[in-house]
Amino acid sequence: LDRAFPRSARGSLKISRTLVALAALICFMASGSNVAFTALAGMELVITVLFLLLYLLRLDARMRCLFWPLADILNSVVAALFLLVVSLFAIIIKTNKGTLAGGVLGLILLILCLVDVVLLCKKISLDKARGRSAPAK
Repeated sequence: LDRAFPRSARGSLKISRTLVALAALICFMASGSNVAFTALAGMELVITVLFLLLYLLRLDARMRCLFWPLADILNSVVAALFLLVVSLFAIIIKTNKGTLAGGVLGLILLILCLVDVVLLCKKISLDKARGRSAPAK
C-alpha cells in the first residue's frame, strides 16, 4: 500500500476526479437526465477509481505488461473529449437544475482531466530508458 500517493499531487487529483465524477453522477441520476449523461459520469467514476486503486496498491509496478502512465493519459484525453461534448449538451438543454449542475460538474471534471494529462506528461520522460540495467550502445 502506497501511503504517500494520496498526499501527492497526482493522488489528490485522482481523488478529486473521483469525487467530482460522483457528484456529477448523482446530479444526473437525481434529475432524470438522458442516460448518456449518467453513463458517462458513471464510467468516468469507475475508471478513475480503478486507476486510483492501481496506483494506491502499487499494481502498476507488478503488472509490467502495459505502460500504465500512457494508458492513464489516453484515458484522460478520451474522457476529456467525451466530457466536453456531453457537458456542453447538458448545459445547453438544461431540462432542469440537476442537469445543469451535472453539466457544470462535467466541465470541472474536464479541467481536472486536462490537469491530470499535464502532470502525467511531466512524469513521463520518453528519452529515459525504462527498466534497463545498462545503457544501450
